[in-house]
Amino acid sequence: MNIEDLFGVPVSRTNNLIEVVGASQHANQQQTNEAFSEKWHKLEGRQGIEEAYAFQQEWYLKLYGFETEENLATFLRSKKTILDAGCGLGYKAAWFARLAPESIVIGMDFSESVYQAAVDYADLKNLFFVRGDIADTKLNAGSIAYVSCDQVIMHTEVPEKTFAHLSSLLPTGGEFACYVYAKKALPRELLDDYFRKSVYGLTHEQIWEMSEQLTELGKRLSELDVKFISPDIPLLGIKGGEYDIQRFIYWNFIKCFWNPRFTDEVNNATNFDWYSPSNAKRFSEAEFQQMISDNTLQTTFFHREEACYSGRFAR
Repeated sequence: MNIEDLFGVPVSRTNNLIEVVGASQHANQQQTNEAFSEKWHKLEGRQGIEEAYAFQQEWYLKLYGFETEENLATFLRSKKTILDAGCGLGYKAAWFARLAPESIVIGMDFSESVYQAAVDYADLKNLFFVRGDIADTKLNAGSIAYVSCDQVIMHTEVPEKTFAHLSSLLPTGGEFACYVYAKKALPRELLDDYFRKSVYGLTHEQIWEMSEQLTELGKRLSELDVKFISPDIPLLGIKGGEYDIQRFIYWNFIKCFWNPRFTDEVNNATNFDWYSPSNAKRFSEAEFQQMISDNTLQTTFFHREEACYSGRFAR
């Protein structure tokens, strides 16, 4: 099978790169694409990026019920075609391609990150990168045996439509792995929404500066090593129980990410990732389950935690 045969429109490629879309017609989506282009450009080649990749791979195994890399490899090798929808710098698509060398793997992203990914992973002959819109991939219906949309679908203009489109790519027996942000406490949701309405008035430099400040805030709060018992406050969506002070503020009021496993650059990029894109919808579990039901998919694995809901869903 040739990579071109998977598309419903004529495409041309240069080595391992295909481009099927330019700018978005939606202002929020275009701003989001530019924000992620900025993030990936800033992060590419930075110290600590490999540690961040390893962390994300470990989390992927947990989020989608594989538990071990061996289990993931066995699963992927049974899929002739694989799509990493929203691939960023391509490290996850490259992981899939190495684990399933006989499968065709496509990494697609609306940002300019795919240009760098195509260079970085040119040695993987079963891996192709596409600059395209994951909400309208131009791929044929029923052509992709495994679609993975990890930590991305919320950044599309209408996530429900993107979910439906990606689901349509599955043949009978195909599986769709998807992750959505979970709704959090009301003060945190209100702040996040308010900020995104103001994002057009800020430059990338201003958001990077704020991201560095949030990283420092998260670090200082973590270093306090203070725990307390919070009361349950249902009207604000604040769950009672024991909290570390940094996590209490993080979940209920403002994202100030800090992980001592990561370098400052990676921590800063994680905060930038949250506050820079205009499109970043959050879901209740019921809303996510409704999307799955609306697209007549069967759940093969489901995962829930404070930050997200994720799972694998079969056609």
